[in-house]
Amino acid sequence: MPIQKLNHAFVKTATPAVGREREVFWDQNQPSFGLMITSKGHRSFVVQYRSGGKSRRFTMKGLPPLDAARKQARVILGKVAAGEDPVDDERRRRLADAGKDTFKAVAENYLRREGDKLRSTERRRAMLERLIFPKLGALPVVDIKRSNVSHLLDEIEDRCGAAMADAVLAVLRRILNWHALRDDNFRSPIVRGMARRTADQRERDRVLNDDELRKVWHAAKTFSPPWGQFIRLLLLTATRRDEVARMPWSEVTGDLWTIPADRYKTKVEITLPLSRAAMKVLHEVPRIVGCDYAFTTNGRTPISNFAGFKLRLDMACAVTGWQFRDLRRTARSLLSRAGVNPDIAERCLGHIIGGMRGVYDKHRYLEEMRQAFEALAKQIEKIVS
Repeated sequence: MPIQKLNHAFVKTATPAVGREREVFWDQNQPSFGLMITSKGHRSFVVQYRSGGKSRRFTMKGLPPLDAARKQARVILGKVAAGEDPVDDERRRRLADAGKDTFKAVAENYLRREGDKLRSTERRRAMLERLIFPKLGALPVVDIKRSNVSHLLDEIEDRCGAAMADAVLAVLRRILNWHALRDDNFRSPIVRGMARRTADQRERDRVLNDDELRKVWHAAKTFSPPWGQFIRLLLLTATRRDEVARMPWSEVTGDLWTIPADRYKTKVEITLPLSRAAMKVLHEVPRIVGCDYAFTTNGRTPISNFAGFKLRLDMACAVTGWQFRDLRRTARSLLSRAGVNPDIAERCLGHIIGGMRGVYDKHRYLEEMRQAFEALAKQIEKIVS
């Protein structure tokens, strides 16, 4: 095991001893760092260390300049001192580059096979792309540890809040459990207690009171189209955020709004009568030639950047701590306050009536729902006026 004071000239001219296929010349000035040369003249820098009681040798890519190689060696040995194993990390990276059994490959396979059975496939896909793949996507799924998940949830909780962290945890749990059913040796690293909120904290019961509703409504009217109309139509139709945001004009015929199954959460087509107040709000939205989206700012795609708009709206109305989904709960509560039959109110929200009634009663209840939405509009008008 020759020890040599490495310099630029030696790196260029050194050869292994006669009869040896390869030889490592260890640097006299930097322990554990050396130059490896093969009998065919291939040169590379290496770092020798121990991890888990085993001797490991890390080979650097290419042949960087000597000073750069020494610096990289110090970084590698620093990782070893911190408990990491650079050779193992490099192996995982190569596997990830090959795309074999990475978390991203598993997740995409899961969406491909199970996506049609889910009600929120696009939301999960967006969450994976934005929050999960950048951190875990390249890791072989078998190498994902509990600590990887915990660190990811910590970052998301700090940046986006506990609710988003729990939503990410739910997506991870479902994908990893799905993979565990298909792999004899894989066990999900997710365990009980990793959620960031308690069951009581996860249960939302936020309903805007009259004063809050009045402030939100009037603040919304100060925003230029289509944002102000978007908020008011959410309340007047008791629908979900994306159902209004992605509404095309072609779904509206007269005062009937028919949302196709592929756009509705329950995966069934639903027809909602629009109240006179809802039609008035919709008529305020400018129509752009060549664009079918009702709520658009560029004439090509539906509105987005909801977080930015919500922040501006909160500042304008001085009402905080609510979410878009709370408008739907508020509208449902106002339907009850207006004396609407509970069954009709549930149909206004697109909820499926269960039991034998749901099986045999195929009446569409359009007229009853029309009256209910008019009653909702009157309740809102009474409050905001």
